[in-house]
Amino acid sequence: MPVRQLPETIVNRIAAGEVIERPASVVKELVENAIDAGASRIDVFSDGGGRRKIVITDDGGGMTHADLAIATDRHATSKLDDEDLMQIRTLGFRGEALPSIGAIARLSIATRHASEPHAWALGVDAGTRAPIAPAALNHGTRVEVSDLFYATPARLKFLKTDRTEAEAIRDVVRRLAMARSDIAFTLAGEERAPVTWSATLPGAAGRLTRLGDILGTEFRLSAIEVAAERDDVRVDGFAAAPSLTRANALGQFLFVNGRPVRDKLILGAVRAAYADYLPRDRHPIVALFVTLDSAEVDVNVHPAKTEVRFRNAGLVRGLIVHALKDGLAREGRRSAAHGGGEALDSFRPSYAPSFTPRTNWDWRASPAAPAQGFAGGFGERAQAGFDVGAPSADIRDDIDAPTDLVDRPLGAARTQIHDTYIVAQTRDGLIVVDQHAAHERIVYEKLKAALAANGVQRQILLIPEIVELDESTVEKLVARGDELASFGLAIESFGPGAVAVRETPSLLGATDARAMLRDLAEHMAEWDEALPLERRLMHVAATMACHGSVRAGRRLKPEEMNALLREMEDTPNSGQCNHGRPTYVELKLTDIEKLFGRR
Repeated sequence: MPVRQLPETIVNRIAAGEVIERPASVVKELVENAIDAGASRIDVFSDGGGRRKIVITDDGGGMTHADLAIATDRHATSKLDDEDLMQIRTLGFRGEALPSIGAIARLSIATRHASEPHAWALGVDAGTRAPIAPAALNHGTRVEVSDLFYATPARLKFLKTDRTEAEAIRDVVRRLAMARSDIAFTLAGEERAPVTWSATLPGAAGRLTRLGDILGTEFRLSAIEVAAERDDVRVDGFAAAPSLTRANALGQFLFVNGRPVRDKLILGAVRAAYADYLPRDRHPIVALFVTLDSAEVDVNVHPAKTEVRFRNAGLVRGLIVHALKDGLAREGRRSAAHGGGEALDSFRPSYAPSFTPRTNWDWRASPAAPAQGFAGGFGERAQAGFDVGAPSADIRDDIDAPTDLVDRPLGAARTQIHDTYIVAQTRDGLIVVDQHAAHERIVYEKLKAALAANGVQRQILLIPEIVELDESTVEKLVARGDELASFGLAIESFGPGAVAVRETPSLLGATDARAMLRDLAEHMAEWDEALPLERRLMHVAATMACHGSVRAGRRLKPEEMNALLREMEDTPNSGQCNHGRPTYVELKLTDIEKLFGRR
């Protein structure tokens, strides 16, 4: 078959297949054009999931007659001042969006520039362009796309339902709205009720307002501001406290120089920063904005411009990890307090009383009135039905208990219930502490600090403990012997199906070596060589901390409870254990009073 030049219409349709994957791709390209045009308000309308109609209206600068005449030609753009592709400062720059859309759909553009006496309109139908004609439009640009993919019907077969495509459009607009909180957005269509995100004030407060409008009040209440800067690279934004997570990474929104992107490098950095706070099957919610010189990032590696490549990827990754870790450590205790709202909800009755109180009721006439001689007081012994036994430990009457501890952040211990939870009183509320989760975090942070300083102190067992395991587990543990030794756990093979434990970390005290080694082996089975040594060591530390902590079911003395509270106050990230569970819940006195109608 001889080589031949493809017709321009076919070339445009092939190019459209790279840029326009679905209706959401059209919305993305057109909204980006509106942003680049300096719009302060952008309205988006879709019908049939964008298949039947998409309308984008903005109040930006608009185009002149001369601009409109070549706007639908391939590679015609107003976004590049010169031919330097390493100085991209706009969202759109390829000049492919309008000709690609016009090649596969019916495209109509009405636009007015401030220097023109009136607006101009242009229509393109499957690549065939109509003459430019005068039009009525106050200012800005209005782009209407109808019958998407009608010129390439094969692509229609791969589109999903109208509702799914409409949700993809919504996701695109949400991301662009998060990137530019200074622009007002309206999103409407048959598939949804109209939603408007008003423009906000500049700065972090305005950005958080926009993020809260899109991600919800729960994110706004738990959001932690993060920021870091080094070598002209800046990372800022907001990250949800570890108490607010999702089952997938769809709640992680990343922006580079105002461009929404999906970048594996940044996602990996977020995962590393939260590794000490979340279980492996939970993912944080973050909105991070990376700002750097346009010459230091390549945004031209994907036709849809959804991926980027950094010149100094290590610097960007390290800065993101530092910013997130610093913010999470700074707000470590605050995040645990957010669980109080859920705790309060569990106390509220789920039914409404079906009776009306009587104002003239006399308790003495009740059949349940106390017997003669009771005198109406509560000083006698309780009825048998209410005799449920004493709490595990109660120090309300301990005359030696310090009274000024209620002014400390975690208050003064008052009792222990179910041999597991410590109840402490603060000046303005009460706190319930999970003693095992709290001590687990304390031991974990001590192990990390010891490893970073002079190494973990170890204790030599007088008689080595022999732990029998299956052969494959023994091989895994022995192969990682050097890493375990760095934490003070010295083991060696003891035949084909056992290991001998000769030294253990002194921080752990007496521990169940068999259970700890089994857990370590399970974690190691999930590692690969790509996992950095630091992360592997932290997994070891987390497992050891769990086995070296105060267990649930252990009765604590009053001084032990208060000592645990004080250690929590001095320990970084004490709001969660190293598995991501909260270590305590705080209930404010005002909220408790509301439960009982006192407020």
